[in-house]
Amino acid sequence: MTDRPLTLVLVSTPIGQLGSGRGGGVELTFTSVLKGLVGRGHRLHVVAPSGSHLPALDGSVTLHTAPGLDQPSWQHADREAAMQIPLDGVLPQLWDRALALAADADAVLNFGYDWLPLWLTPHVASPIFHLVSMGSVSSLMDRAIQDLARWDQRRMAFHTRRQASDFALPHPPEVVGNGFDLSRYGLQLSGDGPLGWAGRVAPEKGLEDAAAVAAALGEPLKVWGLVEDPAYASRVEAQVPAGTIEWCGFQTTEELQRQLGRCRAFLNTPKWNEAYGNVVVEALACGVPVVAYDRGGPGEIVEHGVTGWLVTADDREALTEATRRVAAIDRRACRRWTEQWASQEALAARIEAWIHRGLIPMNGTIS
Repeated sequence: MTDRPLTLVLVSTPIGQLGSGRGGGVELTFTSVLKGLVGRGHRLHVVAPSGSHLPALDGSVTLHTAPGLDQPSWQHADREAAMQIPLDGVLPQLWDRALALAADADAVLNFGYDWLPLWLTPHVASPIFHLVSMGSVSSLMDRAIQDLARWDQRRMAFHTRRQASDFALPHPPEVVGNGFDLSRYGLQLSGDGPLGWAGRVAPEKGLEDAAAVAAALGEPLKVWGLVEDPAYASRVEAQVPAGTIEWCGFQTTEELQRQLGRCRAFLNTPKWNEAYGNVVVEALACGVPVVAYDRGGPGEIVEHGVTGWLVTADDREALTEATRRVAAIDRRACRRWTEQWASQEALAARIEAWIHRGLIPMNGTIS
């Protein structure tokens, strides 16, 4: 530990209760940070939407819930859209609760990607830190992130340099990567199973390209994740031969890793600049080579020729050819990468060090 234990308020995403899967990769990140910080001796208050559930932890974590409607995701808004908060929305309720708790805490750590907490940061006495979970999807959010960076960029951290490069930051970014409880992922050395794909089933995730690769190779594609857009899922299924896609739904980590580990390859096909790529690391933790578009966070995670293959974004033919070559990848090397770079413990240490540095007094003014 770099310094004394902290009392922290962790504010979850306003998009769905913890445990519902609606928060996407943010939920997984939140749980990893939570467990890692507990393991390092910190006292935590969690603020999350009503109905949220936490993993079984000791008395150093207290859950506080707030009612209200889900906040609309910036990911699905028009790029030039204005800020919107639903009547009876959960977002302001979360921050009412968080700021009340912050009076007796060292800092607040925000996991939600939204304008309100960014705007609040320079206007309240309690120090608020932001783990930024997405790249550029909104002009308004870009401006809010860039304004806060000019005031005090130490208050923000990013998952990858590629993600951070979406924003006009005055200083090099704080990059913390991500981390996972690797004890929950078992290395499976057999590489003769089906192809796999995981994520929210929505257009920006590019499932149609993975389905096209499976169809071209005459192989089944197992798909894990919440079907966020049923019409899109139906269109993708209609584009490939019947039986190509096996819909596996949203699974617990225990069941996901068991099924995913049997795959001979994991396909990652984002149509946008993914901030990190949690499912990529989950596959690697099971020893599954990843074939991915060289775009966003996954392009920074996958070591070409060592843990998988990177191909030009949106090139289905290259994706298909690379998938043919996954047998050349050592599945043990995939697991070793996660142990070196993506453990829950290492992530918590990076988060802790970032917050301690950011708590050093410094004057700042939004320009």
